[in-house]
Amino acid sequence: MILKSVQWGIIGCGNVTELKSGPAFNRISGSDLIAVMRRDRKKAQDYAQRHQVPKWYDDADELIKDPEINAVYVATPPLYHAEYTIRAMKAGKPVYVEKPMAAAYSDCVRMNRVAEETGMPLFVAYYRRSLPYFLKVKELIEENKIGKILSVDLKLVTASRKEDHDKNNLPWRVNRNIAGGGYFYDLACHQLDILDYFFGQISEVYGVFSNRKGLYATEDTVASSFQFENGIVGTGLWSFVADESSGTDRMEITGEYGSILFSAFDFSPIVLRTKEKTTEFKPENPENIQYYLIRDVVEELMGTGRSPSNGISGARTNKVMDIILRKL
Repeated sequence: MILKSVQWGIIGCGNVTELKSGPAFNRISGSDLIAVMRRDRKKAQDYAQRHQVPKWYDDADELIKDPEINAVYVATPPLYHAEYTIRAMKAGKPVYVEKPMAAAYSDCVRMNRVAEETGMPLFVAYYRRSLPYFLKVKELIEENKIGKILSVDLKLVTASRKEDHDKNNLPWRVNRNIAGGGYFYDLACHQLDILDYFFGQISEVYGVFSNRKGLYATEDTVASSFQFENGIVGTGLWSFVADESSGTDRMEITGEYGSILFSAFDFSPIVLRTKEKTTEFKPENPENIQYYLIRDVVEELMGTGRSPSNGISGARTNKVMDIILRKL
């Protein structure tokens, strides 16, 4: 499918679309944001007026049927990703869907099946694959700066959030039925996906998880070991109920000649350590963090480029998380 221009409609114009993604659709050559949808019509209208979007809807099907729209961005909570993505693709419209790709790997399989049946391109918003920060890490790996890669180690530890303590009004991200899991499902997917981009598919994975603090029903502490098809081994530890003093956001790749230390969310300087010296790099992020990936998606739809993130790669990350959480 080749489009002359990409006319977007957004289903679910919540917080993620305010700065991270929404404005980027109008800042890319050949791309325009035509309409937004939210079940609360007043909120949809407010978003449209603040972002100079011509149309707004409170019904997803009305947006999907809009003849001016030829591509759809699904930015709802994960529970609804498969439903809206499949509807849009069956209507003949490519889809860019938020991460994680769906609330369960089985939904990802359905989405990819419909993409194949309809011929509609399907992309997943794992924007780290296009960010200069992570492309620098990829460059260091490919330039053999630390030699043959031996292992990778992930650690993400945070304090609980204020809203996690309100049992009568918990955030949807800790509702397994809506999010697919807890904060692990929401955040670890970024880390696991970028490793998939660096090293390829994970072929073996084991995990254990627990709810240590009892603030909500989903897991709050997770550990995993895994191996990529190319033989690289890895470990991961995630906890979302620690004290602030224990906060850690670290990803470390160890090679035969040194290591690369970087973060998944803090964007602290990338540290390359070898026997000879230690070097730091600090690539800048765009104002709209999804800008480069959305640009890549638009260019693929217009036949001038290629997106590094799609439904096939996105489903792999869901599968790994579902195995860790014993959903598969």
